Amino acid sequence: MKLTKTLMASTALTVAAGAVAAQDMADSMTLVSWGGAYQASQDNAYAKPYAEMHPEVSIAWDESSNEAVAKLRAMNEAGNITWDLVDVVAADAMRLCDEGLAMEYDPDDLLAEAPDGTSAEDDFGDMIVSDCFIPQIVYSTTVGYRTDLVGDTAPTDICAIFDLEAYPGKRSLEKRPINNMEWALYCDGVAKDEIYDVLETPEGQDQALAKLDTIKDNVVWWSAGADTPQLLADGEVVMGSTYNGRLFSVIEEQDQPVGMLWDMQVFDLDGWIIPTGLPEDRLARVKDFVKFATDTQRLADQAKYISYGPARQSSAPLVGQHEELGIDMAPHMPTDPENAANTLLYNYEFWADYRDDIDAKFQAWLAQ
Repeated sequence: MKLTKTLMASTALTVAAGAVAAQDMADSMTLVSWGGAYQASQDNAYAKPYAEMHPEVSIAWDESSNEAVAKLRAMNEAGNITWDLVDVVAADAMRLCDEGLAMEYDPDDLLAEAPDGTSAEDDFGDMIVSDCFIPQIVYSTTVGYRTDLVGDTAPTDICAIFDLEAYPGKRSLEKRPINNMEWALYCDGVAKDEIYDVLETPEGQDQALAKLDTIKDNVVWWSAGADTPQLLADGEVVMGSTYNGRLFSVIEEQDQPVGMLWDMQVFDLDGWIIPTGLPEDRLARVKDFVKFATDTQRLADQAKYISYGPARQSSAPLVGQHEELGIDMAPHMPTDPENAANTLLYNYEFWADYRDDIDAKFQAWLAQ
């Protein structure tokens, strides 16, 4: 508690010492995220504490991160940017940065240093994968399954998704090529370290879609992160992909008969981008919020509410127990050694380069 108060006082002093006075900042912000347990964790760890410090500020949430690229393109075209800060995966941040829709920033100017004086750039390190990407968390996309619907032998590897004989019933998969294509190639015999080399070729893409064809009639396609946990809770699917934090919620918080499959979990990064073209008062408010929301204590605090690892090195030692359940959160992180025995590292550059083309091919396949 003493460390938390010290860090909050330090952050308040840093904000107070900023170049922009409060009267020059906007009195409202629209933050864009994914809804559900993840957005709630952001609200509890970042937005509510900030609002308590700044009661003059009104914070609204928009749950449109899944459509962030398309919507920001449309806003830019219309010359009307209504969002102030947008939560996106790293690959989408790269796309938005390349298109000039996300603002480039200097980490040591925008972000707070670590409590020991380590610069923000060094503290975040390799997590800063784009000049526009402000890292928050490490998460994974993995698979949950109904423990009462998989028979006597629970699945232990990702290829159970494609095994309709051993595990009959519906599956839920995200309605986009990312992760599905990688898992399909892996389960069709492609070595893990060759997946992206194969996937960049038309033949490799066709191979992945052919593997997905084997279960297509048994797939419920989802667009929102809350879909698979709900489908599992309702018993409408035997297994399905979603984010590890969503599964933590349905297993530990809701006590549903659901298990988690960590094999070939896909590591990814999530964070903020600041849209380009914001008026000065809105930009000043966003910068003030970002410095607060990405400091060492705030990122550690988020792990009290959801099982995603903080992106700052200095935050990791501060991760403790779940705020309400009182359980140790470290074993529920995707980065825990037992959970990370066989992982796939998401290839940000590949999807930044190939996303639009493979998306089009995937959606055409879905429509067949």
